[in-house]
Amino acid sequence: MRPFLLLSSRAEDLAADGEYEAFLRFTGLPPERLLRIRMEAGPLPDLDLDRYAGVLVGGGPFNSSDPPSEKSAVQHRVERELSALLDEIVARDFPFFGACYGVGTLGVHQGGTIDRRYAEPVSAVRIRLTDAGRADPLLAGMAPEFDAFVGHKEACSELPPGAVLLAGSDACPVQMFRIKQNLYATQFHPELDVAGIVTRVHVYQHAGYFPPEERDDLVARLRPASITEPGRMLAAFAARYGA
Repeated sequence: MRPFLLLSSRAEDLAADGEYEAFLRFTGLPPERLLRIRMEAGPLPDLDLDRYAGVLVGGGPFNSSDPPSEKSAVQHRVERELSALLDEIVARDFPFFGACYGVGTLGVHQGGTIDRRYAEPVSAVRIRLTDAGRADPLLAGMAPEFDAFVGHKEACSELPPGAVLLAGSDACPVQMFRIKQNLYATQFHPELDVAGIVTRVHVYQHAGYFPPEERDDLVARLRPASITEPGRMLAAFAARYGA
């Protein structure tokens, strides 16, 4: 059986390894069926998509909407490489799931508007499926409303042409969309549970998501969250495309 590929852009080992472990846990895949490439560590190798069942993209520190002059050389490289890979993924309607940074990369690639209008602080928010979301095979059987963790400086304020809106929230209208039949992107983090979000709060406390002196109070607000549904879509993605 072909493995899935996880593309990561987190430079911090604790966050990157935690992300990989979370994707393993929620997809239900063994390590040999979820291969990882850390894009920030070096150029993306030539990839033969026929070797893989699907591609997943995790979150990370990059913002697609940042002015070019403020992007590092690594971010410029990662964006070029992801854009070239998405050329083939979109053309083939190849199974793709992008979490958080996936909205920025797939949204920009397909002509959507990514800006800071609908940024959300680190928090648990109520996600609501649209009619199309409730009918989507990847979301079959999920609750029409559920809580998920978010924390992002940018979001999709205008869907790409032809994209299907699958979910939104009060503060961020585009929380999930689909391109063609097999390309998915979420603004929320389906791979995060309470332990995962607490780890990231500590890792990224100086990254501008919240004042560092508020870290402990933020963790105290996050701990009571009940996050039960989001990971199910990762399991569904692995089951649907990994058979």
